[in-house]
Amino acid sequence: MTATSILAGILVVAFAALGSAKLAAVPAMRTKAQHVGFSVSAYRRIGLLEVLAVVGLLVGAFVPVIGALAAAGLLMLLGGAAVAHLRNGDGLREIVPAVVLGLVALSFLLLVVGDLR
Repeated sequence: MTATSILAGILVVAFAALGSAKLAAVPAMRTKAQHVGFSVSAYRRIGLLEVLAVVGLLVGAFVPVIGALAAAGLLMLLGGAAVAHLRNGDGLREIVPAVVLGLVALSFLLLVVGDLR
């Protein structure tokens, strides 16, 4: 098992769970959406993007450029999450998950791009 596949696995598990919860609008996600100033439907759209990124990461096992694009999309979503939490005055507890997953996505992206060369 390679580092790339381990990082992809972490991202797939994390965003399959998070994206599905947002799509289903589970109560915890409704609360988080309200906390950062998003409507439930906007949060569902973010969940859809996360689930699509999971599909992209899985396809990336066969077409690496698709995996790289999915990771880049996740980086943008996670950057937006960090900004939303900072604007909301949230502390480290709320910001750290986005930063950690962002670092995982960035590491994955750098490994895939390195392999493409």
